[in-house]
Amino acid sequence: MKALVTGSTGFVGAQLVRALTDAGHQVRALHRTSSRLDALAGLTYESALGDVTDLESLHAACAGVDWVFHVAAVADYWRADVQWMTEVNVEGTRKVLQAARAAGVRRVIFTSSAATIGSARAGGLPDENSPFDLPPERFPYGYTKVLAEQVAQEAVAAGQEVVIVNPVVIFGPGDINIISGSIVLETQRLSWTIPVPPGGLAVIDVRDVARLHIAAAERGRVGERYILGASNQKHQTLFAAAAQIAGVPAPGLPVPRFALEPMAQFIDWARAQGIAIPIDGNQTRLGGRDVYFDFSKATRELGAPLIDWRQSLADTYTWYRAHGYVKDAALARMIAALGRVLFPNG
Repeated sequence: MKALVTGSTGFVGAQLVRALTDAGHQVRALHRTSSRLDALAGLTYESALGDVTDLESLHAACAGVDWVFHVAAVADYWRADVQWMTEVNVEGTRKVLQAARAAGVRRVIFTSSAATIGSARAGGLPDENSPFDLPPERFPYGYTKVLAEQVAQEAVAAGQEVVIVNPVVIFGPGDINIISGSIVLETQRLSWTIPVPPGGLAVIDVRDVARLHIAAAERGRVGERYILGASNQKHQTLFAAAAQIAGVPAPGLPVPRFALEPMAQFIDWARAQGIAIPIDGNQTRLGGRDVYFDFSKATRELGAPLIDWRQSLADTYTWYRAHGYVKDAALARMIAALGRVLFPNG
């Protein structure tokens, strides 16, 4: 098969290019002329210059391909402008589907997000049938992905083959923009001083995400959503594992649930004043929730994840060290040394 990958220079997109070529497929990678191509180094692919907001370039990119993997998105939502996020995530999806339809592409795999999945059902974890239930202004990224899924379902209703995948939080090597992988870098840098929220996350390795994308192209059901996840883990467990991997004292400052809303309001205020804070208020609020999911549908129909979450975290840290992201900073060494004195058994 010949496949087009949008968002090819990003974390998931580059791993998908690798997985497709390893599986014997031909790959065309959509990227801007200004894009950093570090994540694609050493891979075999055909470049397609363009952007998901540029319909003309998408027509050229889709010509002659069998599958389109629409991965491109504004995912670092705490750093992004909402209007631009909507333009890329919603209207970009509409343009990709339009171009794919015009080119006669056999199937489109749309990378949405588990952020579109709502809260737990009575007696069970949220699944693909759980509707988004947060106010749009509280979680604009998730809402843009909800709108993009609606665009995809409209295409399905019009006869286009589209399968939707909804990855959870993704770890693994190659996170060049330090999105989910920031947990290991921040733990190495700040170790025991990091405040730990009471909630938890669903996680998966990027290599499993790429493999399951291909499975969705091969055997996913048209119009269906698939939550791609491997494990549900508490924040405390994730930070403790990251600390062990980085060789520093584990974070151990629990944040009580009642403190999250005041903290979130302060963060929102500070960011509005132009103060650079690496998270936003909505992330802080979500830190108090167990953002867990039921992955059984994807496991049953597409295949089970193969990489344990601990191995994924370890590989993330190893990749960051090898590529110069882990800094031997005096402050980090001092914090870690103090932590070993204060918490000798930690």
